[in-house]
Amino acid sequence: MATALITHAECLEHVTPEGHPERVARLEHVLHRLQGLDLRRETAPLVDMAHLAYVHPQAHIDAIVTGAPEDGYRQLDPDTWMSPGSVNAALRAAGAVVKAVDMVLGGTVGNAFCAIRPPGHHAETATPMGFCLFGNAAIGAKHALEAHGLSRVAVVDFDVHHGNGTQDLLWNEARALTVTSQQMPLWPGTGDPSERGAHDNVLNIALPPRSGGAEMRAAYEAQVFPRLRDFKPDLILISAGFDAHQDDPLAELQWSTEDFRWLTQQLCALAAELCQGRVVSTLEGGYDLTSLAESARAHVDVLMEAAS
Repeated sequence: MATALITHAECLEHVTPEGHPERVARLEHVLHRLQGLDLRRETAPLVDMAHLAYVHPQAHIDAIVTGAPEDGYRQLDPDTWMSPGSVNAALRAAGAVVKAVDMVLGGTVGNAFCAIRPPGHHAETATPMGFCLFGNAAIGAKHALEAHGLSRVAVVDFDVHHGNGTQDLLWNEARALTVTSQQMPLWPGTGDPSERGAHDNVLNIALPPRSGGAEMRAAYEAQVFPRLRDFKPDLILISAGFDAHQDDPLAELQWSTEDFRWLTQQLCALAAELCQGRVVSTLEGGYDLTSLAESARAHVDVLMEAAS
């Protein structure tokens, strides 16, 4: 089977101020690095508003959908901005993940990568933050549970920053296991291992600054992979942030491109063992353009190998 690449040109229309790390060039570099691959290329739809309502109250949805400026920028918090193209970009980003879930669970493709922006894993129930407007991965997880009737879904987030939004959105969802690894201490300051969810459905892996791939691999082998095997998900969603790379300017972990390749291989192998290989991955962080593109390419190469 094929790997789907789901994206949309409108994701390039979400523009941030000069010097902002979450910039258009991020997605341009990723897409350029994926050129020529034998992927099933799909257009991300605008998400159905009912799908946003899986995790966000209507007041939050309305505030984002009506909140873009006619020109220039609107600042939502010290890090999060909207431009005239931000609403459609965010709706396409969430729509990409929903479409990926539909395609993978429908058997159309073996797995999928959503090359989208803005990212989503910091958006809390009613609070956009950390460059994120809607909780893309959490929306995909709830869609798999509600629309497809799955019993259990796991989200694995290896972005260097804690996925506080995904944790918040799925905190009370016993059918969803949220696993995140993150540098600690680091913004946003959440993600302590003591944060375990309302149903013991959250696993936080705290990694010390300057630690590298060896420490990551040991933590995943000791804690994450056994927890996934115990949970037995019907689908694994990956919040694929590549800012734990040693060249990334926003954090201090020392992963290499090969570490991302290894971690993707392990997650795909677990998916083959537990849930017929069903994986949906969505782009989160990564702010050094070269390492972001190279790591995303390694990630997608493994997805393709797993789907073949």
